[in-house]
Amino acid sequence: MRIRIVDAFTDRPFAGNPAGVLLLDAFPDDGRLQNIALEVNHAETAFAHPLPDGGEADWALRWFTPATEVAMCGHATLATAHVLHSTGAHQGPVRFATRSGVLIASPGDDGAVTLDFPTAPLTAVDIPAGVAEALGTEPRTAFDTGPNIGDLLVEVADERTVHALRPDLKALAAHSRRGVIATARAENPALGYDFVSRCFFPNVGIDEDPVTGSAHTALAPYWSERLGRSALTGLQASPRSGRVRTEVRGERTLLGGRAVTVIEGDLLV
Repeated sequence: MRIRIVDAFTDRPFAGNPAGVLLLDAFPDDGRLQNIALEVNHAETAFAHPLPDGGEADWALRWFTPATEVAMCGHATLATAHVLHSTGAHQGPVRFATRSGVLIASPGDDGAVTLDFPTAPLTAVDIPAGVAEALGTEPRTAFDTGPNIGDLLVEVADERTVHALRPDLKALAAHSRRGVIATARAENPALGYDFVSRCFFPNVGIDEDPVTGSAHTALAPYWSERLGRSALTGLQASPRSGRVRTEVRGERTLLGGRAVTVIEGDLLV
């Protein structure tokens, strides 16, 4: 069983968000998938297998953190599309059948991949009691991001505040199903990005996710409304860091980025 480690939302190794990718003939039982994801021990491991011709999708795709299966994952979808295209296993746009419906990944001439994901529905909520203490700063706003990603999105004072966050992860876990997205407007858009974010997901076994494609299905509409532009670039300011190009198209959001395969080998058990 061939396994690859791919750094997604980056054009260089050891940056962006690493994901395990396994192309299979069929899915084994869930316990085996979870054990493999735990062994890989990255934020997500993606498992994909081809589907019969003539259907609405080309490949079935599932994502597991070291602790659980998730309903949506952007960086591991990008990583899977990169492996399919770079190995010749699939040519052109690929349609993935997932728990979040059919997701499309389209390769570009520059080597980047564009993902077509559902836009997260944002609902303004009162800032929950205890979030400021858990996060270490007082949010300006708070939004529920809907059932697909299940996060609490909060805007904080400025970009420097985002970089400086050192949250109490145990306390933060009480405030959403998956985790908390903290964001702010970029201080200097001339650097090539419009907003910054960090993502903390203790409820699925990920203290801080390096670069989160799914979170940008909420960040993109949030900042597009405030900045008055449909196409933006987000910087996820984790230690590994990465950039996500976004474009809001109504109920769909496009997420663009590159990926690099850094490890390839065989799973022996």
